Amino acid sequence: MPTVSKKSPDTSCADVNLVHKVRSSPVEATKRDSLMTMRLGVDFGTTRTTAAVVDRGNYPALTFPDADGDAQGYVPSIAAEVDGRLVYGHEAAAAARQGASHLRSFKRLLSSAGVTEATSTRVGSIELPLIDLVTEFLAHVAAAIRSELQLDDGDSLEAAVGIPAQAHSGQRLLTLEAFRRAGFDVVAMLNEPSAAGFEYTHRHALTVTSRRTKVLVYDMGGGTFDASLVAATGTNHDVLASMGDNELGGDDFDVALAKLAVERSGAPLPDDQWDALVDAAREAKEALHPQSRYITLEVGGAPLVISVKDFYQAVAPFVTTTMATVEALLYGEGEIEESLPRDLAGLYVVGGASELPVITRMLRERYGRRVHRSPMTAASTAVGLAIAADPEAGYTLTDRLSRGVGVYREEENGARVNFESLLTPELRTSLTEPVTVSRTYRAVHNVGRYRFAEYTLDANGLPRGTAIPLGEVLMPFDVALRGTDIDLENVPVQRIGNGPLIEELCTVDPTGVVTVTLRDVEAGFEVSQTLGKAD
Repeated sequence: MPTVSKKSPDTSCADVNLVHKVRSSPVEATKRDSLMTMRLGVDFGTTRTTAAVVDRGNYPALTFPDADGDAQGYVPSIAAEVDGRLVYGHEAAAAARQGASHLRSFKRLLSSAGVTEATSTRVGSIELPLIDLVTEFLAHVAAAIRSELQLDDGDSLEAAVGIPAQAHSGQRLLTLEAFRRAGFDVVAMLNEPSAAGFEYTHRHALTVTSRRTKVLVYDMGGGTFDASLVAATGTNHDVLASMGDNELGGDDFDVALAKLAVERSGAPLPDDQWDALVDAAREAKEALHPQSRYITLEVGGAPLVISVKDFYQAVAPFVTTTMATVEALLYGEGEIEESLPRDLAGLYVVGGASELPVITRMLRERYGRRVHRSPMTAASTAVGLAIAADPEAGYTLTDRLSRGVGVYREEENGARVNFESLLTPELRTSLTEPVTVSRTYRAVHNVGRYRFAEYTLDANGLPRGTAIPLGEVLMPFDVALRGTDIDLENVPVQRIGNGPLIEELCTVDPTGVVTVTLRDVEAGFEVSQTLGKAD
């Protein structure tokens, strides 16, 4: 199974302190005779993107100067139009505060069903392919990293990058391609909560014992919520199960606060003021601390005061929903207990959105003292990714597919369509080697029409009843249809009886992308398609 190295873990807090430059790093030399490679973990977040660097067994998170020159532990995931061009990160955030047209949380667009390289988006008056927008943003991040680490343009950036555990193949493909186009050499793509599990055992190694071997990672990001149950033995990690929601995150808390403000104001808000109110709600939410009692917002030009208690009551259902996911991972179909299972070392709270005090408060009220909130919630995943990128490490990871892959097949001469699961969310995957599931059968129709789709599981571990289409594959079983210009879409499906012997292979590569191959075993003819990729 996959191995991503490690020396004995350094459990001090120094390894994740925010730093401008890696301490005593060779990149600080003023002259170098050759190009060098810098290894990183990069967490492309919905609202904030963070990075950590490999530094001889330590994994410090990087800081980046904002528009005022102050160090921040992230690059804002935002694009803005300034003088007919797009700017990104802190410059874009500053422009947005001055009223520039902007687009936040564009990572969420990647999770939309049917997204491909042809999908476009708009920022102000500029329309461009979504993949170009993401690529340009990540190129901005790469430039910021090079600047902070004083790297030359020719120095390479080898990065382990994160992806939501529930991300479908289209989202994985576009994210991977954007990182590569932006100049990163992607050495691994990990599910985000799995990476955070690395950071937990690196930081809290002493809590993992022979009796308490499991960690539940609770990852509330700006646009998604993921949770993974990880079994850890030393530096070996095995993801037992993952669940989550691609449509729940910190952005939803911002919208809830904005809606509460409009409701309390008692007057309708003009449409052109809504985005500004949500931005203000985001800033107010991020400024909250455990002792906060009131939130002040301006609605329609008038100040409005909202009690923090009322806001927390409005968003409590979001947190309650995540608890249902946690309990599904911990107890499955068994009886839910009052306290955490005895073999659980800790419930680890990560993700920038989890900085909201009510989240940790509700989790601790429900689960007690074994709830650990990362001291750097926004950077936890980046640190875990840096550990994965470290060739001198010793961490291993066996993950799960996290979503199911199935196919709609035509039966009875095309008169009936049946959905069949091919890959289940529990499928064990590898960080280093492709995993293939195959089966062989005798075709009975002239054309095989396969409509592939992905599905995820709800908090009860059941398919949601909806599926994300991944594309269609047409396989000419009738040899007379091969090597011709015949459009198989227009060929009626007919039963031919004893047809060719077909081997069907579903391969999951180390990034989680699925490729389907249909092969005529006897003739050697095959058709292959990467799911989620535009034709």
